[in-house]
Amino acid sequence: MKKTDQFPFLNRSVLKKITLFLFFMSITVHAQIDKVEPPFWYAGMQNPELQILFYGKGIAQNQVTVSNSIKITDVKRTENPNYLFVTIDTKKVVASDLIFTFKNNTEETFTQKYSLKKRRENSAQRKSFDASDMMYLLMPDRFANGNRNNDSENSTQEKYNRELPGGRHGGDIEGIIKNLDYIAELGATTIWSTPLCEDNDAAFSYHTYGQSDVYKIDPRYGTNADYVRLADEMHKRNLKLVMDYVTNHWGIEHWMMKDLPTKEWINQFDTYTQTNHKRTVIHDTNASEIDKKITLDGWFVPSMPDLNLKNPLTLTYLIQNAIWWIEYADLDGFRVDTYNYSDPKGIAKWTKSITDEYPNFNIVGEVWMQSQAQMAYWQKDSKIAAIQNYNSYLPSVMDFTLYEAVTKVFNEDDGSWDKGMVKLYDNFTNDFLYPNVSNMLLFAENHDTNRINQTYGNDIRKYKMAMTLMATVRGIPQLYYGSEIGMAGDKNKGDAAIRLDFPGGWEGDKNNAFTKEGRTGEQNQYFDFTAKLFQWRKTKAVVHFGKTTHYIPENNIYAYFRYNANETVMVLMNNSNETKTVNTHRFKENIKDFKTGKDVISELTFDVTNEIIIEPKSVLILELK
Repeated sequence: MKKTDQFPFLNRSVLKKITLFLFFMSITVHAQIDKVEPPFWYAGMQNPELQILFYGKGIAQNQVTVSNSIKITDVKRTENPNYLFVTIDTKKVVASDLIFTFKNNTEETFTQKYSLKKRRENSAQRKSFDASDMMYLLMPDRFANGNRNNDSENSTQEKYNRELPGGRHGGDIEGIIKNLDYIAELGATTIWSTPLCEDNDAAFSYHTYGQSDVYKIDPRYGTNADYVRLADEMHKRNLKLVMDYVTNHWGIEHWMMKDLPTKEWINQFDTYTQTNHKRTVIHDTNASEIDKKITLDGWFVPSMPDLNLKNPLTLTYLIQNAIWWIEYADLDGFRVDTYNYSDPKGIAKWTKSITDEYPNFNIVGEVWMQSQAQMAYWQKDSKIAAIQNYNSYLPSVMDFTLYEAVTKVFNEDDGSWDKGMVKLYDNFTNDFLYPNVSNMLLFAENHDTNRINQTYGNDIRKYKMAMTLMATVRGIPQLYYGSEIGMAGDKNKGDAAIRLDFPGGWEGDKNNAFTKEGRTGEQNQYFDFTAKLFQWRKTKAVVHFGKTTHYIPENNIYAYFRYNANETVMVLMNNSNETKTVNTHRFKENIKDFKTGKDVISELTFDVTNEIIIEPKSVLILELK
């Protein structure tokens, strides 16, 4: 029977009209809501309030109710009728599906299902990264291409072009998963990946800091499910996953930028205004208000709209987005980009909201300042910030002053008054300023800086000194992908030069540095040293949380000790170009009755009772016996 014959009382013309009417009605019903964010939530959160963003044409004209006796505590409408912000109380609500009903003029117009899911067991008490970890920083687009099928996607503008230095090269989540054993072999315990959420910019989207959808993994990296699988595969190997979170800005292609919820969602000026980058104005008692405003509200670049954390709707959205990813992807920590470019009160509330939910969760902020006092201002419970009654609640900061020193000292062969190893000594003399000196991220380089092997002309001796420092002083060491095989890169040639593809990450690469057999002899020298150093560090509580005593450098030689009740490690660095004999009597308060020290790398044993001979541009890590 023909379909029209099912309704013999209707002629074809009438039936066609009814069919079209029902078709357009179905479009109307299903098109009322285009976006729901967060897309779902979790039952049993410490903060029971949940703000749900409903987006759809003219949705604000509706009244909203919800099933399951859930209480709606607030409904916010803005000047944009396409948004409705509905806050519900989830206290004592078990995991279940809710039904939101939207009515206009007392007639039911449409409904929306919303899920509250069950949390992972002991989710709130999840252990995060700390000083016992070594963090491996990678850029997914440049690390390894594990799935050629997602190199380009119809839904995103920029397509695969490995020939273009600043283009999309095809690295993805699958590439990371396939090389997790390599990362673990290196001695890393944690992976910090630069952002993976969608960045739909037309060009230079590979770094992904201009995100266009913060609830969606960029399809050129994979799917949301792939990201969860990455976390699962890492946890099987006792590795931790740190998400690079951006609170300060989105990308100009973010879907909300096409139809802002409210003008106040982002910071705007009458004409385009770029930040002056002078974050010192935040705590400068002499600063002008206009300088402060431009610092905090100015855009990073024209393609990155500045988020307004003074707006409660924006701030709550970002808090919930961060918590959603922690729960959904089972994350172990955050690294926060451009942390102190955001409104200070807003970013502090964002941070505290997360650590209130997860008391052990570590968050490290990029606070690129030039003095220890200015960096210490931004660490949680800072007595310096307390002078201005401020607390960022940020557990960890990146040690930029140590980074600055490390990029110079090993090229300074003459240890005069302010040259050479004294730069390191002077940096650590200011440790008293930090509330928690063990919870600082240490690095010799990252994705924004010159590569350390470039700085030191691929002199492996200097690389060994820099990595030894990272591995043996207080804090959490971070290694930038590829340095462990000698990769170099000159930032003066552009960012792409310091973000090169890892050799072996692409089918057809002539050099596969992911395997011992595929690495060159020089690459194996770098790798073997790095792996031995950081595998040793993994087991050393004395280095993770022990005390430190250091000695004023003499003749460009720096000596320091890490110790606890059970163990003492002596580190001796000769930054000169000559073999030196070091008298150990000066270090008696730390050497005490120890007679020998076994070097971690060479495994040679040294008599420490009188003197130690150390080669030029070299390091000894001595476990005292």
